[in-house]
Amino acid sequence: MSNVNEHKSHVGYGRYVLIWLILLSLTIATVAVAGIDLGKLTLSVALLIAAIKSALVINIFMHIKFDDKIFKVFLLVALMTMLVVFVLTSTDIFFR
Repeated sequence: MSNVNEHKSHVGYGRYVLIWLILLSLTIATVAVAGIDLGKLTLSVALLIAAIKSALVINIFMHIKFDDKIFKVFLLVALMTMLVVFVLTSTDIFFR
């Protein structure tokens, strides 16, 4: 008889090492982008890389991928709040 609260969140060590290597590669890419003059795209590319890295950390290392739906809702609310703060701050800066 299986336990109802049993999580299927077993991720092998190989997957952790692979994600870690990807995160290291993306960190190197972030440093490289900071050294290259892409004009107005520099910030967008750096934010895109940061978003990919945070998605990997949240899903794999923080196990949100395997958690209950309520934790995903809380994460979504936090991300939406952060987005609102970014938009309001950007609006203030751009329209001064």
